[in-house]
Amino acid sequence: MPQPAPELADIFRRHGPAYRQAHSLPLHQLKLMRAIETCRTPALGGVVEWCERCQFAHLKYRSCRNRHCPKCQGAARQKWLQQRRAEILPAVYFHVVFTLPEALAAIAFYNKKPLYDLLFRITSETLLTIAKDPRRLGVELGFFAVLHSWGQNLHFHPHLHCVVPGGGLSPDRRQWIHARRQYLLPVKVLSAYFRRRFLEQLEKLYAAGRLQFFGEIEALADPAAFARYLAPLRQAPWVVYAKPPFGGPLQVLQYLGRYTHRVAISNRRLLRLEDGQVSFAWKDYRTKPPDQQVKVMTVAAEEFIRRFLQHALPTGLQRIRYYGFLAGCHRTARLALCRRLLAPPSSALLPQIPPLPVQSPSRHCPRCGGILARMVILPCRRLDTS
Repeated sequence: MPQPAPELADIFRRHGPAYRQAHSLPLHQLKLMRAIETCRTPALGGVVEWCERCQFAHLKYRSCRNRHCPKCQGAARQKWLQQRRAEILPAVYFHVVFTLPEALAAIAFYNKKPLYDLLFRITSETLLTIAKDPRRLGVELGFFAVLHSWGQNLHFHPHLHCVVPGGGLSPDRRQWIHARRQYLLPVKVLSAYFRRRFLEQLEKLYAAGRLQFFGEIEALADPAAFARYLAPLRQAPWVVYAKPPFGGPLQVLQYLGRYTHRVAISNRRLLRLEDGQVSFAWKDYRTKPPDQQVKVMTVAAEEFIRRFLQHALPTGLQRIRYYGFLAGCHRTARLALCRRLLAPPSSALLPQIPPLPVQSPSRHCPRCGGILARMVILPCRRLDTS
């Protein structure tokens, strides 16, 4: 009889203790592992609910709600989409991706907080500055950016996904200026500006002593070596990719759901956990035709855990950020202005998202549909910290 596919929690429970003993992990990675291991288990406590109709006792354990847990992102994603519904405008939307070169990814690996913040800052500056140029669109954009740090094979690959409406507010804010339907901004111009500004600010971080160098890049602590390391990057093309526009509001919301609350690997991609080896599905986008892109990779459980943990975000770092007329300080007023300038009214074009389920003390019995009454609250259990 074939074994059921494993979950990420199964891998952590079986091989996590040995991994923690063999490696000195930062606190945020230890907390991440513990949260996923205990998610929806007796360790977090739960409730027992009773159905009087069929005498069924329903046991439900609590979720960890960690942002890296694949089990906990569905509800978080639905809640986020419900909140974003009123912010979607009746316009064509574009998806622009800014990627760090591999040489800078090596620096970012040991300096996640300052390099991630710099990636957000320079990406937003690039889009806002080029869009404001009268030779381009000459508008104020509004967009949000989502940080991903992984590729399909779980290697370290930091990049930002930016979702941008095709147009923006004129300088006097009296009209909405539409971009061409199949074209937002020139990617070569975006790439050149992004490269120049990122390297300028990276050198300032280095001069201020805010970067650390370990392992294979330890030699970059020497200023001359650092300058030589950056020199080739000044001429090489940096990847800025603008995907074709993906339609109106309904398509935007469906698209956002796939990106905003994604974790490094979902449980559905995990295939086997046998003899200390983890097998998972991944897409090799270099393979043609597309129907042959899905492949299976098998690595040691220790290597799999290492790859997953390198994508753990530093504590307090926001992975979704808003810019332009979507910036928090004036989002409500600017969105109201955009709706007045756009026609037809955005409410006429916005899709209906199913409302979130109402949380109430009573739930329906999964057997007979009767009302479940909460009978017992189970406390959390004290955990072994190994």
